[in-house]
Amino acid sequence: MNVYEDLFLDKKKKIALLIDPDKCSDSSLRRRFDAAGNFVDMIFVGGSLLNYHNMDRCVENIKALTSIPVVLFPANGMHISSKADAILFMSLISGRNADLLIGNHVHAAPIVRSFGLEAIPTGYMIMESGHITTAQYISNSIPLPRSKPDVAVSTAIAGEMLGLKTIYIDAGSGAQKPVPQDIIEAVKQNINIPLIIGGGIRDVASAEKAFAAGADIIVIGNAAEENPDFIAKIKA
Repeated sequence: MNVYEDLFLDKKKKIALLIDPDKCSDSSLRRRFDAAGNFVDMIFVGGSLLNYHNMDRCVENIKALTSIPVVLFPANGMHISSKADAILFMSLISGRNADLLIGNHVHAAPIVRSFGLEAIPTGYMIMESGHITTAQYISNSIPLPRSKPDVAVSTAIAGEMLGLKTIYIDAGSGAQKPVPQDIIEAVKQNINIPLIIGGGIRDVASAEKAFAAGADIIVIGNAAEENPDFIAKIKA
Protein backbone atom coordinates (compact mmCIF):
# COMPACT_ATOMS: atom_id res chain seq x y z
CA MET A 1 0.00 0.00 0.00
CA ASN A 2 1.19 3.52 -0.82
CA VAL A 3 -0.22 5.49 2.11
CA TYR A 4 0.19 8.91 0.50
CA GLU A 5 -1.39 8.01 -2.83
CA ASP A 6 -4.11 5.76 -1.43
CA LEU A 7 -5.16 7.90 1.53
CA PHE A 8 -3.77 11.44 1.37
CA LEU A 9 -4.61 12.02 -2.29
CA ASP A 10 -8.05 10.45 -2.02
CA LYS A 11 -10.60 13.25 -2.19
CA LYS A 12 -12.68 11.86 0.67
CA LYS A 13 -12.44 13.53 4.06
CA LYS A 14 -10.34 11.49 6.49
CA ILE A 15 -9.98 11.06 10.24
CA ALA A 16 -6.63 10.20 11.82
CA LEU A 17 -6.55 8.85 15.37
CA LEU A 18 -3.47 10.13 17.22
CA ILE A 19 -2.04 7.73 19.77
CA ASP A 20 0.59 8.73 22.31
CA PRO A 21 3.11 5.87 22.71
CA ASP A 22 3.29 6.65 26.42
CA LYS A 23 -0.43 5.80 26.67
CA CYS A 24 -0.45 2.70 24.53
CA SER A 25 -1.56 -0.11 26.82
CA ASP A 26 -3.41 -3.00 25.23
CA SER A 27 -6.57 -2.27 27.23
CA SER A 28 -6.53 1.41 26.28
CA LEU A 29 -6.06 0.63 22.60
CA ARG A 30 -8.74 -2.04 22.59
CA ARG A 31 -11.23 0.34 24.19
CA ARG A 32 -10.59 2.99 21.53
CA PHE A 33 -10.65 0.58 18.59
CA ASP A 34 -13.79 -1.15 19.79
CA ALA A 35 -15.57 2.20 19.77
CA ALA A 36 -13.96 3.93 16.79
CA GLY A 37 -12.07 1.36 14.74
CA ASN A 38 -14.63 1.28 11.94
CA PHE A 39 -14.55 5.06 11.58
CA VAL A 40 -10.79 5.76 11.54
CA ASP A 41 -8.93 6.05 8.23
CA MET A 42 -5.37 6.11 9.58
CA ILE A 43 -3.52 6.08 12.87
CA PHE A 44 -0.81 8.58 13.79
CA VAL A 45 1.62 7.46 16.48
CA GLY A 46 3.77 10.00 18.27
CA GLY A 47 3.92 12.98 20.58
CA SER A 48 5.96 16.07 21.35
CA LEU A 49 7.51 14.50 24.44
CA LEU A 50 7.90 10.75 25.00
CA ASN A 51 9.02 9.51 28.40
CA TYR A 52 9.46 5.87 27.40
CA HIS A 53 10.96 4.13 24.38
CA ASN A 54 7.69 2.51 23.38
CA MET A 55 7.43 3.20 19.67
CA ASP A 56 8.02 -0.37 18.45
CA ARG A 57 5.85 -1.94 21.13
CA CYS A 58 3.06 0.59 20.59
CA VAL A 59 2.97 0.03 16.83
CA GLU A 60 3.05 -3.75 17.33
CA ASN A 61 0.12 -3.50 19.77
CA ILE A 62 -1.85 -1.45 17.26
CA LYS A 63 -1.05 -3.85 14.42
CA ALA A 64 -2.28 -6.76 16.53
CA LEU A 65 -5.68 -5.10 16.90
CA THR A 66 -6.34 -3.49 13.52
CA SER A 67 -5.29 -3.35 9.87
CA ILE A 68 -5.68 0.45 9.71
CA PRO A 69 -2.46 2.02 8.30
CA VAL A 70 -0.07 3.30 10.96
CA VAL A 71 1.82 6.54 10.26
CA LEU A 72 4.55 7.83 12.56
CA PHE A 73 4.20 11.41 13.84
CA PRO A 74 7.73 12.02 15.16
CA ALA A 75 8.95 14.90 17.31
CA ASN A 76 12.60 14.06 16.67
CA GLY A 77 14.90 11.56 14.97
CA MET A 78 14.53 9.01 17.78
CA HIS A 79 10.79 8.54 17.28
CA ILE A 80 11.06 5.98 14.50
CA SER A 81 9.82 2.41 14.23
CA SER A 82 10.34 -0.09 11.44
CA LYS A 83 6.94 -1.60 12.29
CA ALA A 84 4.91 1.33 10.88
CA ASP A 85 3.57 1.74 7.35
CA ALA A 86 4.79 5.30 6.80
CA ILE A 87 6.27 8.33 8.53
CA LEU A 88 5.39 11.99 8.35
CA PHE A 89 8.85 13.33 7.50
CA MET A 90 8.07 16.64 9.14
CA SER A 91 9.84 19.94 8.74
CA LEU A 92 8.76 22.66 11.20
CA ILE A 93 8.30 25.41 8.62
CA SER A 94 6.45 27.78 10.98
CA GLY A 95 9.48 28.06 13.28
CA ARG A 96 13.14 28.93 12.97
CA ASN A 97 14.57 25.93 14.81
CA ALA A 98 17.22 24.55 12.44
CA ASP A 99 17.17 21.10 14.07
CA LEU A 100 13.46 20.70 13.39
CA LEU A 101 13.73 22.27 9.96
CA ILE A 102 16.46 19.92 8.65
CA GLY A 103 18.90 18.86 11.38
CA ASN A 104 17.04 15.86 12.79
CA HIS A 105 16.14 14.77 9.27
CA VAL A 106 19.79 14.33 8.31
CA HIS A 107 20.28 11.90 11.18
CA ALA A 108 17.00 10.09 10.60
CA ALA A 109 17.01 9.78 6.80
CA PRO A 110 19.40 6.78 6.50
CA ILE A 111 17.46 4.94 9.21
CA VAL A 112 14.09 5.63 7.59
CA ARG A 113 15.44 4.40 4.26
CA SER A 114 17.00 1.26 5.78
CA PHE A 115 13.64 0.44 7.41
CA GLY A 116 11.88 0.80 4.06
CA LEU A 117 9.41 3.27 5.58
CA GLU A 118 7.36 5.35 3.19
CA ALA A 119 8.37 8.96 3.93
CA ILE A 120 5.72 11.64 3.46
CA PRO A 121 7.40 15.09 3.30
CA THR A 122 5.27 17.23 5.61
CA GLY A 123 5.28 20.95 6.34
CA TYR A 124 4.46 21.22 10.05
CA MET A 125 2.97 24.50 11.29
CA ILE A 126 2.23 25.21 14.95
CA MET A 127 -0.77 27.49 15.54
CA GLU A 128 -1.37 29.75 18.53
CA SER A 129 -3.97 27.97 20.66
CA GLY A 130 -4.61 29.99 23.80
CA HIS A 131 -1.68 28.83 25.91
CA ILE A 132 1.80 27.36 25.55
CA THR A 133 1.50 23.74 24.36
CA THR A 134 4.07 20.98 24.69
CA ALA A 135 4.78 21.16 20.96
CA GLN A 136 5.50 24.88 21.21
CA TYR A 137 7.70 24.48 24.29
CA ILE A 138 9.70 21.50 23.03
CA SER A 139 10.22 23.04 19.59
CA ASN A 140 11.28 26.38 21.10
CA SER A 141 9.29 28.20 18.44
CA ILE A 142 6.78 31.04 18.23
CA PRO A 143 3.39 29.78 16.99
CA LEU A 144 1.58 31.29 14.03
CA PRO A 145 -0.74 34.14 15.13
CA ARG A 146 -4.44 33.31 15.02
CA SER A 147 -5.30 36.79 13.75
CA LYS A 148 -2.93 36.71 10.75
CA PRO A 149 -4.18 34.30 8.05
CA ASP A 150 -1.74 35.79 5.55
CA VAL A 151 1.22 34.56 7.61
CA ALA A 152 -0.14 31.01 7.64
CA VAL A 153 -0.93 31.18 3.90
CA SER A 154 2.56 32.43 2.97
CA THR A 155 4.17 29.75 5.13
CA ALA A 156 2.07 26.98 3.58
CA ILE A 157 2.75 28.21 0.04
CA ALA A 158 6.47 28.25 0.78
CA GLY A 159 6.25 24.67 2.04
CA GLU A 160 4.53 23.53 -1.14
CA MET A 161 7.08 25.37 -3.30
CA LEU A 162 9.86 23.59 -1.41
CA GLY A 163 8.37 20.29 -2.54
CA LEU A 164 6.57 19.20 0.63
CA LYS A 165 3.63 16.90 -0.11
CA THR A 166 1.26 17.85 2.70
CA ILE A 167 0.73 20.69 5.17
CA TYR A 168 -0.11 19.94 8.80
CA ILE A 169 -1.41 22.84 10.91
CA ASP A 170 -1.48 21.87 14.58
CA ALA A 171 -2.87 23.77 17.56
CA GLY A 172 -1.12 21.18 19.73
CA SER A 173 -2.09 18.58 22.28
CA GLY A 174 -4.43 20.01 24.90
CA ALA A 175 -5.04 23.18 22.90
CA GLN A 176 -7.62 25.54 24.34
CA LYS A 177 -8.72 26.59 20.86
CA PRO A 178 -8.62 24.69 17.54
CA VAL A 179 -7.10 26.10 14.35
CA PRO A 180 -9.36 29.00 13.25
CA GLN A 181 -11.77 28.27 10.42
CA ASP A 182 -10.69 31.32 8.41
CA ILE A 183 -7.06 30.19 8.48
CA ILE A 184 -7.95 26.68 7.33
CA GLU A 185 -10.02 28.13 4.50
CA ALA A 186 -7.36 30.64 3.42
CA VAL A 187 -4.57 28.05 3.42
CA LYS A 188 -6.63 25.46 1.55
CA GLN A 189 -7.52 27.97 -1.16
CA ASN A 190 -3.84 28.69 -1.77
CA ILE A 191 -2.23 25.23 -1.85
CA ASN A 192 -2.68 22.19 -4.06
CA ILE A 193 -1.55 19.54 -1.59
CA PRO A 194 -3.49 17.80 1.22
CA LEU A 195 -4.17 19.82 4.38
CA ILE A 196 -4.09 18.17 7.82
CA ILE A 197 -5.62 19.94 10.83
CA GLY A 198 -5.10 18.87 14.43
CA GLY A 199 -5.28 20.07 18.02
CA GLY A 200 -8.25 21.31 19.99
CA ILE A 201 -10.91 19.36 18.09
CA ARG A 202 -12.98 18.25 21.06
CA ASP A 203 -16.56 18.34 19.75
CA VAL A 204 -18.45 17.48 16.60
CA ALA A 205 -18.99 21.15 15.73
CA SER A 206 -15.22 21.79 15.68
CA ALA A 207 -14.69 18.79 13.41
CA GLU A 208 -17.47 19.91 11.06
CA LYS A 209 -16.04 23.44 10.88
CA ALA A 210 -12.55 22.14 10.07
CA PHE A 211 -13.87 19.90 7.28
CA ALA A 212 -16.16 22.61 5.90
CA ALA A 213 -13.26 25.08 5.80
CA GLY A 214 -11.16 22.71 3.71
CA ALA A 215 -9.33 20.23 5.94
CA ASP A 216 -8.66 16.99 4.10
CA ILE A 217 -7.64 15.12 7.26
CA ILE A 218 -8.46 15.98 10.86
CA VAL A 219 -6.47 14.52 13.74
CA ILE A 220 -8.23 13.46 16.94
CA GLY A 221 -6.14 12.67 20.00
CA ASN A 222 -7.15 13.59 23.55
CA ALA A 223 -10.86 13.72 22.76
CA ALA A 224 -10.88 10.11 21.54
CA GLU A 225 -8.85 9.02 24.53
CA GLU A 226 -11.32 10.61 26.94
CA ASN A 227 -14.39 9.58 24.94
CA PRO A 228 -13.85 6.64 22.54
CA ASP A 229 -17.28 7.22 20.96
CA PHE A 230 -16.28 10.70 19.81
CA ILE A 231 -14.98 9.67 16.38
CA ALA A 232 -18.11 7.62 15.67
CA LYS A 233 -20.17 10.74 16.41
CA ILE A 234 -18.14 12.75 13.89
CA LYS A 235 -18.67 10.13 11.19
CA ALA A 236 -22.38 10.00 11.95
